Amino acid sequence: MTDLLTKVSPQLQRRHASETRLQWYGRLAIVLSLGFLVIMAATIAWQASGALRQTYVALEVDLSEDNVDPQNLAGASYGKIVKAALRDRFPDVKKRRDKRKLYGLVSPDAGLELARQVAADPAMLGGKPKLWFLASDDIGLLHSGQVDAASDESERRVSDKEIAWFTSLENDGDAAARFNWLFFSNGDSREPELAGIFSALMGSVLSLAVCFVLSFPIGVLAAIYLEEFAPKGRISDLIEININNLAAVPSIVFGLLGLAIFLNTFGLPRSTPLVGGMVLSLMTLPTIIIASRASLRGVPPSIREAALGIGASQVQATFHHVAPLALPGMFTGAIVGMARALGDTAPLLMIGMVAFIVDAPSSILEPATALPVQIFLWADSPERAFMEKASAAIIVLLVFLVVMNLAAIILRKRYERRF
Repeated sequence: MTDLLTKVSPQLQRRHASETRLQWYGRLAIVLSLGFLVIMAATIAWQASGALRQTYVALEVDLSEDNVDPQNLAGASYGKIVKAALRDRFPDVKKRRDKRKLYGLVSPDAGLELARQVAADPAMLGGKPKLWFLASDDIGLLHSGQVDAASDESERRVSDKEIAWFTSLENDGDAAARFNWLFFSNGDSREPELAGIFSALMGSVLSLAVCFVLSFPIGVLAAIYLEEFAPKGRISDLIEININNLAAVPSIVFGLLGLAIFLNTFGLPRSTPLVGGMVLSLMTLPTIIIASRASLRGVPPSIREAALGIGASQVQATFHHVAPLALPGMFTGAIVGMARALGDTAPLLMIGMVAFIVDAPSSILEPATALPVQIFLWADSPERAFMEKASAAIIVLLVFLVVMNLAAIILRKRYERRF
């Protein structure tokens, strides 16, 4: 007996050692995956922090009657007034080339910004009030520390003179950083400091609304028919195999399908949330059908048998007893499928939702873009400030994805019944 234990003991020790190593391998894999996730999120958040701050500069503008007629506010040349304020602030700037650089301290939209402020407060007319104007994207990068002022002038877009002018404003208290509310209220713009995500966000919301209205009822009804009514045979097996295959098809294929059918064949309006939602619904349908069928299978057969036993028809047993119990799982599958659709870019690019859109769409028939497409456009821009905008938009997209997945989990936990 002792000899047997002596022989078995090393084998047990080796087995326990291998199990321990396997557990540590699993822990290491989890730590590595979480570490990479934290590094990615921290990097994006660090880049996005600059897009959530805006630099403003204060200038004394001359709003006397020589420049602004109180009876004709719209006829005033507000852009020239802002440029004159810059020249008055730095009177030693004489050369035309230097003046162009001086005017670049503020956003090209400064004239319109002044017009809006005058329209909001006409009482400032006739004086020389000090007003705040949005700085240009290069000055914003300089103020946030993204531009190394100590580096050689040839290695940066901001010249030494611009740095000196801005430093003078900063020392006089005429430069300040504020939270960038325009990022959430503006549409896209050629100027990075004016660009926002509102129009892209509305395009995504409208597209997802169309996607849900089309894909959820069709997917649920298809799942109910295949699971409860369709005769089992080769045809139903072939349909099930094709549905599973469609769930793994690359999203760009659905974009090509939408381009060929919805745009070229039916002539639907290009770059609209209607077509975008229809393409996303094609991509989401297999996921909803698979999740809905799994939910229906999770309902105990005794529910069906009890309903049929008391005289209910198969339709009544399905829609009055089985489907309501499976509905939480169906909603979960729909939310997960739409979360995937929210982050997909390729199918929307194929149907033209890559256009430059400034105004937010008010209906599903107006041209629009989507949040992932907007991120793609900004990330492809050579200007550094647009990269910060892209990072901030990625954070917003991730927040929406997390919220949608949390909603799916809460919905499942809230209404799920255990049998």
